[in-house]
Amino acid sequence: MQQTQYLVVTAIGSDRTGIVSDLTTLVHDCNCNIHDSRMAIFGQEFTFIMLLSGDRMAITRVENSLPATSHELGLLTMMKRTSKHKEIDNTNAFVIEYIGPDIPGTLNTVTKFLAHKNVYISSLKADALVDASKKSLHATHLTVQFGDDIDVDAFTNDFAALCQSLQQDFTITKLIQE
Repeated sequence: MQQTQYLVVTAIGSDRTGIVSDLTTLVHDCNCNIHDSRMAIFGQEFTFIMLLSGDRMAITRVENSLPATSHELGLLTMMKRTSKHKEIDNTNAFVIEYIGPDIPGTLNTVTKFLAHKNVYISSLKADALVDASKKSLHATHLTVQFGDDIDVDAFTNDFAALCQSLQQDFTITKLIQE
């Protein structure tokens, strides 16, 4: 029995209808499975990240087929072999959300704070918004993993002070597993 292998594929290019179908068809035709994926539109650019799984031959087929397909679709792509997702104990998983004025450096300050506190970020989504009065806002959603040594109440107090200094409203909630 062949061991399952993994490949991360990132694609970026001009957005158009059908581009996701074209990429997923390539993956299917190579006998790979899309283990995980994220897609977003930034400006007029399409972005797609996939974690593919398959046997050695299937992964090699994607590696050999993707450059030509990318060229046909007008995409820039990167690929990197990797290993299976690290299983994370979600006992200490939390969702941190904050929103406030769109001030350059806010996300950098927050991620530095989390790194300093040894908080693992497993996902991050940030959006620029405009409120009813036409003020620019920035909303961020992070899924994080606290180490066993982190006092959640003390962390929340420290994060509250940080958010106050950055003019951000925030929530921290325990991630509920289904």
